[in-house]
Amino acid sequence: MMNTELIEIAGLSVELVRKPIKNLHIGVYPPAGRVRVAAPPAISEDAIRVAVLTRLGWIRKKQREFEGQARQAQRLYVSGETHFVFGKPLRLLVQTNSKNHCVIQSDAADRLTMRVPEGSTTDQKARWMSEWYRGQLRERAASRILKWSERLEVSVPKWGIRLMKTKWGSCNPDRGIVWLNLDLAKKPLAALDYVILHEVAHFVSPRHDEVFLSVLDRYMPTWRQIRTDLNALPLSA
Repeated sequence: MMNTELIEIAGLSVELVRKPIKNLHIGVYPPAGRVRVAAPPAISEDAIRVAVLTRLGWIRKKQREFEGQARQAQRLYVSGETHFVFGKPLRLLVQTNSKNHCVIQSDAADRLTMRVPEGSTTDQKARWMSEWYRGQLRERAASRILKWSERLEVSVPKWGIRLMKTKWGSCNPDRGIVWLNLDLAKKPLAALDYVILHEVAHFVSPRHDEVFLSVLDRYMPTWRQIRTDLNALPLSA
């Protein structure tokens, strides 16, 4: 069971989550640089404060990075907007028809065509575009989940797609489940490969320890640069 509270440390509002884990973990999350500490129940609040103060310089640095990180402009789903599909910028063309909706990608014309019923709202178009992105990501991810599972000689996990605010992916090795962030449909395929390898590698080692890092180094020597490039890309609005 988790217990969450807000505490203030050196002027920072810190979300403290008590959960049954072995070690304390400090995270700084986009888009606003939210600080979250996950800690075992046995660790005192004084020890947590010391841990945060010890990493205060790193926390401030991460927050500055998020402040300077580009944000995607709010999407209105009108003709002329640029939408990214696996890292490729495509110009949106919106066409109206009588009753149906669909999204069609034309690589030759660098265009994304969205056909919608007359009078469709922005929220409706956003939902239809999200459904299309989900299908694209599912199609690209399926073979990669299988590929990395086979290479790492682990059981192929169950997996799904959902929109996440702070992570590109997550996994639960005990339950054999991997989740991918829907926004990966907008990022380069190299980033998708990295995130899937990262999550599947947790079935070799559930922690970010030397065994886990050795898996990434062996199968994707450039993973650190790919991670840096991914985290530098615009965040969703």
